[in-house]
Amino acid sequence: MSRFINEKFRSLVEYVPGEQPKDGEYLKLNTNESPYPPGPKTRAALRDQDLTKKLRLYSDPDSGELCRKLAETYGKGRTAAAAGQRTAGRPQAGLGPENIYVGNGSDEILNFIFMEFCEGGVLFPEISYGFYEVFADLYGVDFVKVPLREDFSIDPDDYAGCGRTIVIANPNAPTGRILCLDEIETILKTNPKNLVVIDEAYIDFGGESAMGLIGGYDNLLVVCTYSKSRSMAGARLGFAMGAKAVIDDLVKIKYATNPYNVNALTAAAGLAALHEPGYYRENCRQIQETRRWTTEALTDLGFRVVPSATNFIFVTTDRIGGSELYQGLKQRKILIRHFDIPAIRQYNRITIGTRRQMELLVETIDRMLGDADDGAGPGIAASPDGEEQL
Repeated sequence: MSRFINEKFRSLVEYVPGEQPKDGEYLKLNTNESPYPPGPKTRAALRDQDLTKKLRLYSDPDSGELCRKLAETYGKGRTAAAAGQRTAGRPQAGLGPENIYVGNGSDEILNFIFMEFCEGGVLFPEISYGFYEVFADLYGVDFVKVPLREDFSIDPDDYAGCGRTIVIANPNAPTGRILCLDEIETILKTNPKNLVVIDEAYIDFGGESAMGLIGGYDNLLVVCTYSKSRSMAGARLGFAMGAKAVIDDLVKIKYATNPYNVNALTAAAGLAALHEPGYYRENCRQIQETRRWTTEALTDLGFRVVPSATNFIFVTTDRIGGSELYQGLKQRKILIRHFDIPAIRQYNRITIGTRRQMELLVETIDRMLGDADDGAGPGIAASPDGEEQL
């Protein structure tokens, strides 16, 4: 730390990203990236770009074409009912481009939320996305962390009439548990004077989006990302949906910090991805199917697996400690995510990869548990094209 840093940042504890190893090939099941590539139309859109022009000129600061397509995809005619969700008695979204904000990943949007909407304090789950506390500390926001139930679920009554901005990851991370729409509505109805942010990074893996509630609640802001279900973690693209006044507030901060926040190539890829929804839905279906298989396989090995609506599972077992499992797999070139937090120290978060990747994981864990001395032999490495090799 230099002598020039502002005093208020000297004690800041920053967010620690999942490992991105550079010392060889690993089977990466630690950062909830998709095991599948972006769709063919998405890849073609990048190949077809005029790089001379796209890189020489600034990108569209409004991301207008992308916002219009997002509104078409999630707005009128594509409400929760169109997605097969339960909508009886609920107001529907009717979203237009004015209800969409596009950002440099959902983390930029969350950053702005804590900067802009949390003057009166913020409430979020005690075990959740680690960036929430970092952002609160960064901006000097008074925050309260709400304990989860014993089964790691969120109790909506804990958020009723709290008098603060509320931020909830739904499904939650790293636990994978989800609130239903009735529970989210309870939170919205009991906090009419406060913004309720629902962070839906993992909603496409079996959850029910709250976006269909936006038309009835001007205090709801739904935050989404392309990183997970659309295989674009490296592109850094996120979007938020909410009442026009709230979106205008986000735009205000964007123009006060970085108006060209979404680069031209990312915007082109994001637009193209919206033209091949079937491809990404099928990937999500495969991940859910593989999640079920992995849950059953690990349960057979004596693990407790928390019910998940995400592209990861949260697991523990009495047969091996949480840190020991993480370290043992890392030695065998498999990465999972361990959090050195007392309440969840015996748990690990495991990203769902392809069926073959998960079979290799389970086989390795079985060998580790069966013979701690021999371990998993030579280990497993993931080759650049995503195929594993012994």
